[in-house]
Amino acid sequence: MDLSIFLTYLAACGAAAATGAMFSPGEWYDGLKKPDWTPPRWVFPTAWTTLYLLSAVAAARLSAVEGNAQVMAFWAAQIAFNTLWSPVFFGLRKIKAALVPMAGLWLSVVLLTLWAFPLDIWSGLMLVPYVIWVSAAGALNLSVVRLNPGESG
Repeated sequence: MDLSIFLTYLAACGAAAATGAMFSPGEWYDGLKKPDWTPPRWVFPTAWTTLYLLSAVAAARLSAVEGNAQVMAFWAAQIAFNTLWSPVFFGLRKIKAALVPMAGLWLSVVLLTLWAFPLDIWSGLMLVPYVIWVSAAGALNLSVVRLNPGESG
């Protein structure tokens, strides 16, 4: 794995993480009804840090594999949708509209993972936690929409 390539993908992940930091949960989010299974706040930055590192490593590995064009396009799509979600949900407070980038994120992460496995099994395995996390995040977003119909914007 080329370190400079890894650092480039990590920088893209850092940009996505920055939107989470710029548009963080606050009193507004605390006031929303959430399902009982909502993780505590500290879980989110811990999980995202881990997922961003795994995703950057997987991308760096996949970038060196022949026939990687489609899988790298899925990687680009997922980081774009990832970057968009926090500004829509937390910045604009459009919790229903945030389901659109969440759906794009979920689909692109699932496709990224499925396409990664045949090219590099280790990359595919590194992406499985991401699929699980965005599935839970999507369910949480949908649950928050359902529990807060007046906030759906």
